[in-house]
Amino acid sequence: MYSLRLVLAALLSTAVARLTCDVKNLGGGQDDGPNILAAFKRCAKNGRITLDKYYVVDTLLLTDGLDDVEIDLSGTLQYTPDIAKWSPQSLFLTYQNATTFWFLSGNNIHLYGGGTIDGNGQVWWDTFNNTHNAGTAGGSSTTFARPIPLTVGNASNVLVENITQIGSPFWVRFVYQSTNITYKNINISTVSYSSSPTANSDGWDIYRSSFVTIQDSTVNNDDDCVSFKPNSTNILVNNMHCNGSHGISVGSLGQYAGETDIVANVSVKDIVMNNAQNGARIKVFGGSPNPNSTAGGGTGFVQNVTFENFHVTNVANPILIDQCYSTDPDICAEFPSTVTISDVHYINITGTSSGSEGTVVVDIECSAQCTNITATGTNLSSPDGNATFVCKNIQSVDQLDFNCDASSS
Repeated sequence: MYSLRLVLAALLSTAVARLTCDVKNLGGGQDDGPNILAAFKRCAKNGRITLDKYYVVDTLLLTDGLDDVEIDLSGTLQYTPDIAKWSPQSLFLTYQNATTFWFLSGNNIHLYGGGTIDGNGQVWWDTFNNTHNAGTAGGSSTTFARPIPLTVGNASNVLVENITQIGSPFWVRFVYQSTNITYKNINISTVSYSSSPTANSDGWDIYRSSFVTIQDSTVNNDDDCVSFKPNSTNILVNNMHCNGSHGISVGSLGQYAGETDIVANVSVKDIVMNNAQNGARIKVFGGSPNPNSTAGGGTGFVQNVTFENFHVTNVANPILIDQCYSTDPDICAEFPSTVTISDVHYINITGTSSGSEGTVVVDIECSAQCTNITATGTNLSSPDGNATFVCKNIQSVDQLDFNCDASSS
């Protein structure tokens, strides 16, 4: 009985100690950003922030220094579509000129609640379609910012679950210089309602981060479902449904001359990929003679990447390795990529291509020799006839369970 009283006392003490900050909304289209920031400041340590209403956000949400914080987002958080204001005020994150509306940073953070983050992206897509102001190599621009709705950055031990995101102007979620980050039950929909396509609407981008897990989620977009940007290590992606995407992609890597990019120890399992440009993809820039290049010439490696139980339907390139990504073929032939690719394993990749690449269902082309590329359980077909498998500069064609129709290995 004495020990039970101690346990109850400890539980009560914990419950009392957690400060709760309920964020009221102003209504009438007024900016709720300052109230949200005030709540995060008050409940920054061992606190709970409740966002259970409709909030208009016209202020940068820089919520850093958090320690043991719960964020109950059961309402809707919608950013204003004011391009002129957000271009200078969103937080600049350097890599590919990315910026963000909300920078969530700290240790032991739990974001949950079933609510929605609305990026109000249509106005950005329409403007981008008219200006094509994309910056270098298809990234963002310093003069036309397209902010990311939620960036988990400089953070550790973060769980984000049961959240919907719609209408992102740029990448939907960015994991930036962080470790031990988990996403579960995330529903992403970034779909244009005009003739302007969405642009760079990646579901997740992971950069300079390790031990990241993404699972049990859906993405409906027009770019990468998940992208492993430079220096992503120890990543698990499993049980994902992707529609309309550019695939689950390693890269792009090697974009910046003089920079070393690493992606290693990545497991992608139990994926359904429908109506997409690519399925399991690795994209690496070629080399460059320009020591200041921002479109190729970087170094590094891709190592120990597994794509397993990956089913595709109506996908142009079910399996793709492109080591001359966004690089002129003549330049790439003279200056092959110095980002090496090795230990890539395809297990049970099945389904049908779209036929947009003819009968090609596998296109593995390396500008510098790729090593230990393996495939087992491959069952891919083309609607246009017998499937074709292209392999160039692959050291390990004998470890593939299909015959390469075009090979210079």
